[in-house]
Amino acid sequence: MNLPVLLHDGPENAELTIALAHGAGAPMDSDFMQVFARRLSENGFHVVRFEFPYMAERRQTGKKRPPNRAPILLETWNKVIEHLGPEHLIIGGKSMGGRIASMVTQEHEQTGNPLLGLVCLGYPFHPPGKPEKLRVEHLKTLKTPALFCQGTRDTLGTKEDVAAYSLSETIRIHWLEDGDHSFKPRKKSGFSEDGNRQAAIAAISEFAGALAP
Repeated sequence: MNLPVLLHDGPENAELTIALAHGAGAPMDSDFMQVFARRLSENGFHVVRFEFPYMAERRQTGKKRPPNRAPILLETWNKVIEHLGPEHLIIGGKSMGGRIASMVTQEHEQTGNPLLGLVCLGYPFHPPGKPEKLRVEHLKTLKTPALFCQGTRDTLGTKEDVAAYSLSETIRIHWLEDGDHSFKPRKKSGFSEDGNRQAAIAAISEFAGALAP
């Protein structure tokens, strides 16, 4: 497998690089991904984005494809990590991209080549409408520092749902008030989508800054 195309934001000689993968349905240059990459880079981080093969193919052909199987997604992440180097690298992403990043993070722990940190933006704790099919087993023993930014009413893991899960003590969850899976609140809540995004970016910046060598 070849290295995927990389989008770079911010200073490439920064102390830390944050690599972010997209979710299942939107590409690396979606509005959500653009905002996080731009604002994190403005905070002094080198931010890298890429696409999994199925999304890169969709960009070329215009035809929608389902996500690749897990081995391909994992291999793509590992190609990016190999290229960037794990020493000063935090990985993560939106929904599926963050979930696969968390699996890769555990792989690197097991091989003695750990990453600096993990950031998940709307972690899919279970598939839509299937709260009994949890995706948390590997999160119970995670050793790498991790920050999960999660909307309080995310249908793939609400605040009430997540409170019942057994997660590693290295995982910190930053709750975004009334946010859905993309952190968007209801108008009546008094909160705003941009406000929740900015709160997440501030939390990530603080988290990453604390990990700087």
